Amino acid sequence: MIQSRRALLKSALVMASGAAVSACASRTIGTTMASAAPAPVPPRIQPAHAATLGEAPKVAAQARIMPAGIRPELFKRATAALDRHSMRVDTHDRIAIADFSKSSAEARFFLVNMGTGEVEPLLVAHGIGSDPGHTGVLQRFSNAINSEATCEGAFLTADYYVGKHGDSQRLIGLDPTNNNALARAIVIHSAWYANPDMIAKHGKLGRSQGCFAVGERQLAKVFERLGPGRMIYAAKA
Repeated sequence: MIQSRRALLKSALVMASGAAVSACASRTIGTTMASAAPAPVPPRIQPAHAATLGEAPKVAAQARIMPAGIRPELFKRATAALDRHSMRVDTHDRIAIADFSKSSAEARFFLVNMGTGEVEPLLVAHGIGSDPGHTGVLQRFSNAINSEATCEGAFLTADYYVGKHGDSQRLIGLDPTNNNALARAIVIHSAWYANPDMIAKHGKLGRSQGCFAVGERQLAKVFERLGPGRMIYAAKA
């Protein structure tokens, strides 16, 4: 076999050094599934629109518009998080903001079109560990594994899968306050206890195990509006 000039030079360098060294490393990420079925292998998270090094993220062409129905200070915090994580959140045309200062009886999961300012408010449940007395109001956030609590901060929407709650979407926590989201299986899924009729019957939604659980008829809309590679921002203050 005739080697290329490059290959011959490489061989010469290796012989001159008198040794060839190779190394490899592997890391296994263990996951504790909370409100979704355990995956047989750790998920390979690579959003469809993942930004590459040196490549500017895709942003909405229009200037940001303050959306109606969202607290201005919360929107400013969300957009600051979007800027802060811009190299990981590749697509900025739409985001979701979860305002956990509101009770679960109120629409508090906002799908925001960043170009037009249009907002679609939806119901969303919070975690058992965030509201142990089931008051309908989130009392605290937690990033701890097995806490069954909602965690706060910026999330990157990742891949879809089918788990014990049916169609679901994994989330990657981007902040120290939610960086266990993947290990805890904090995901988006639908649930009967997040349907609007729960409010008529009980005055509040049921609770998840920390996931963003939306109504069964709303999941397709959430998936369509967000898809992989966009940001969800969750906060209370």
